[in-house]
Amino acid sequence: MTADGAFDLYLGIDWSGAKGARTKGIQVAAALPGGAMPELLPNPFREHGIWSRLDVLSFLEARVEEGMRVLAGFDFAFCYPFEDEGTYFPGLEQAPERPEEVWSLVERSAEGVAELYGAAVYQRTDLPYRDYFMAPGHKGDLYRHRQRETELAAASVTTPHPVFKCIGAANVGTGSLAGMRLLHRLRGWGDRVRIWPFDAGPGGSLTVTEIFPRLFYKRASGDPRAWNSRDNLMAVCRHYGVTDGAVPQIGTEDEADALVTAAGLRALSGDGSLWAQSRQPAAAREGWIFGAAWDSKRG
Repeated sequence: MTADGAFDLYLGIDWSGAKGARTKGIQVAAALPGGAMPELLPNPFREHGIWSRLDVLSFLEARVEEGMRVLAGFDFAFCYPFEDEGTYFPGLEQAPERPEEVWSLVERSAEGVAELYGAAVYQRTDLPYRDYFMAPGHKGDLYRHRQRETELAAASVTTPHPVFKCIGAANVGTGSLAGMRLLHRLRGWGDRVRIWPFDAGPGGSLTVTEIFPRLFYKRASGDPRAWNSRDNLMAVCRHYGVTDGAVPQIGTEDEADALVTAAGLRALSGDGSLWAQSRQPAAAREGWIFGAAWDSKRG
């Protein structure tokens, strides 16, 4: 597959790092090729319809087994800052040096913890990573406001929170830790999965990218704060090529974010300049937000 938008299914997945098996913060929106409005999907494996992280993984596996070519965007950071200090964990001997090593570290730290919950890496006092995080009830001595190059590139439009911050309503830290456990498992699927930008382009049966929903709103001149405005959401979706269907009933910001990103992924997936951001030197170690362009940082 080349970067021509040739996918059978586009998924905008609003992720959550919250503890527990029923995670109302997870929302999944699906878009098929064409111009139809994306649909919000309930969890098909549970009668109550609420997603869990492992059910998201099972849903992806089912689509792959069906032979679908899937592009899935997740709103968590795929790795930590590296370029600013030349390491993920400054001062730590034998620190991981590659994203896969970080994912493996997070997985080992949380061994036996259900539902991909990832907080063990900063909760365990027997591990040397706790002081690098800002977490509930604890600000590590080594915590600093560090940002990845992709976050700097997105800053001219909107600014993500630091990945080492695991406290506050808008934090991405806990979701990213759970997400890294997901990526660790997806890597085990072999060639069926491309994890962009570490794998340079789309391909296989499933391509996974990092997304930042606010960026998708901003690129469409929409207002992410007005997530409950149907007119705002309709305008954003139309910007991304939606020509058929109305905005569904939206009850939460998470639902709105999933909807917008599914439409945005479908529209932007054919833009080779965005896939080419994988060539940025920082992308190989830090990851890259799909849709964040290096030019926007320079502008």
